[in-house]
Formats: sequence, C-alpha cells, structure tokens
Amino acid sequence: MRRRAILLAGVLAASGLGAAAPPWVVIREGSTIDMTVRALGGSHRGRFDDWHGDIAFDPASPGATRATVVVQAASLRMNSSVLTSRAVGPAMLDAARYPVIRFELRSLQSLGGDRYTARADVSVKGRTRPVTFPLDLRVTGEQAHLTGAFTLDRTEFGIGTTGAWNRLVGREVTVRVALQARRAPA
Repeated sequence: MRRRAILLAGVLAASGLGAAAPPWVVIREGSTIDMTVRALGGSHRGRFDDWHGDIAFDPASPGATRATVVVQAASLRMNSSVLTSRAVGPAMLDAARYPVIRFELRSLQSLGGDRYTARADVSVKGRTRPVTFPLDLRVTGEQAHLTGAFTLDRTEFGIGTTGAWNRLVGREVTVRVALQARRAPA
C-alpha cells in the first residue's frame, strides 16, 4: 500500500496536480466505509470489508489533495446474510460483472477550521457520477482523521432498477466514510 501511495504522489507531482501534496497511508483498523438504504419497510446498513485507498494531502494546501479509494463490491456485508446476497447479486451491485466501486476525490475546499467541501467522482457498475459533500478533517501531527457522508441515487448507477426491487428499495443510498491516516515516511 505504501508503494501505491508513493506511486500516486509521483504521478500527481509529474502531472503538476499534486506537487505539494505528500502521500498518506490509510490505517485500516481505524477506518470504515458504511452504507445505509431504506428497503422492505426499514433502514438497512452495510459495511464494505475489502477496500484500499491512496491519499496525497498537504494540510497547508488542501486544494492539492487527491485521493482514490477502490472498493470490492462483493465485500459488502449487510445486517443479514439474505440482504447481503441480494445486495451484491445481479439485480443490485452485480459484483460478479462489476467487481470494483471507485471513489476519486477531485478537490477539497476549506470552509474554515476542520470543515471542508469535497468534490469527487463515484463509479459503480460502469457509470460515473459527481458528488459534492461536507466533511470533517482533523490533522494532529502525523495523523489525520476524516469523516464525511454523501447520498447517491442508486438508479443513476443502474442498481435495482428492474423488477420488484425498484419499488421495494429506496432510491437514496447514504455512504458514510471514516478514515484514519498517517503521513507516509519520507
């Protein structure tokens, strides 16, 4: 993972996009990617277990921040095994045909203090859509902690749009991210 972060920083530096943004390493033990959706008369929560992230971030220049998070769609675990099977199956995420969900942070704008506005692209099932959302980012020495959430319309990604699922599952899916990272060693 460290090698990927350094490679990403090198690519960004060569392109001029992130020349001032050093790489950070995600601390998986303190990080989560969760989702919530209304379905079948209730709220259902899931967590992605298999993912990795590459981050280039300079607290003094948040506009130069770039991040990529790659999630294995089949790693989604809902609050029941039946829901998990349906969520990763052909009618929903179709993890067999579309194994990767991708998040690309394009910009981070400071709102003052620890508050930021993030602009990113999310790709699911071969479709990419922009998202803009607020996040909190605290940096203490060599450690950073980020929390944020955004809402997607599942139908824009072709998730659950055929058959009964379109009526049984809410259109809005809320994704919550909590990441801990440390500055990569020089």
